[in-house]
Amino acid sequence: MVSRRLVLASLAASAVLAQAPRVRAAAPVTIRAGWVVIPADLLPMLPQTPQLTRHMGKSYNLEPQHFAGTTPMITALASGVIDTGSLAFSSLPFAIENAKLDDLRIIADSFQDGVPGYQTNTFRVLKDSPIHKVEDLKGKVLATNTEGSAVDIAMRAMLVKHGLDPIKDVSIVEAPFPALRAMLQEGKVALVPAVLPFSMDPALQSISRSLFTQKEAIGQTQMIVHTARDSFLHEHRAAMTDMLEDMLRVLAYFTDPANHAKTVAIVAQITKQPASRFESWVFTHKDYYHSPDGLPNLQALQANIDTQQRLGFLKAAIDVKKYSDLSLVEAAAKRLSGKA
Repeated sequence: MVSRRLVLASLAASAVLAQAPRVRAAAPVTIRAGWVVIPADLLPMLPQTPQLTRHMGKSYNLEPQHFAGTTPMITALASGVIDTGSLAFSSLPFAIENAKLDDLRIIADSFQDGVPGYQTNTFRVLKDSPIHKVEDLKGKVLATNTEGSAVDIAMRAMLVKHGLDPIKDVSIVEAPFPALRAMLQEGKVALVPAVLPFSMDPALQSISRSLFTQKEAIGQTQMIVHTARDSFLHEHRAAMTDMLEDMLRVLAYFTDPANHAKTVAIVAQITKQPASRFESWVFTHKDYYHSPDGLPNLQALQANIDTQQRLGFLKAAIDVKKYSDLSLVEAAAKRLSGKA
């Protein structure tokens, strides 16, 4: 017979277990991600590719937040409104020097300009313009999207290379990218920067020609990097690594020529633009370069920031390696290659 004492002990243990809180699986981490342009930035497209994002909804959920440019993301990162942001080589130093984000870390590549065999931004004049060399820009009105932006730095660097003072020898006006073609065509400006997807506009190509490229101005450019603050990375390292793994998986799918038609359809659906606007270039060698392993070119980034300092936009030199933590994207890439 079972002893009365054993029965009572069993009942007591059952009562304790019934009152104990149930152990639940950890809820997915919400990652708020800032972005500017699709398809250059992959992160806002991740929620539209559930067949490829194996970790989304499990270890993390992504909340993409759109910004008009990379500079406003600095405030959002500083105030904790976003957890990861895409910063240009031109805005990254401002985050460190002006916003005092000493714990900001570069965690992955977004895209690069001027990599051999891939896209580089062009600076265009009208086809019948008398301007045939950079020196001919003296006394002219030039357009930029915003002072201190990546293309603005490149344009000013090219002027200096050719003996022109960006302040004294030319006039520079600001305008959004969509307005630049009309400004050039109407003669309001003599030169405009052309970036993707606007550089692929047939109307712009029909009325203009390239005077110089961004690569000719400042060499290979680490245009955009993914960043996050070290405190967030420390607390949510596993989830961030999973997100980067999903990002690299989507990138591998998009850049595979066998998937080009499906990729174009996805981009067209997300952007609500005709597929014809993307099919000739998106995620091909006519596009910007996306590092397949997610590693940014820190050497190019350092050179880009050094140029920015020489032009007077920065007070002090910045060592980009000090503000980098590539261990997460390296771990993500190893998983995809099966080497983890």
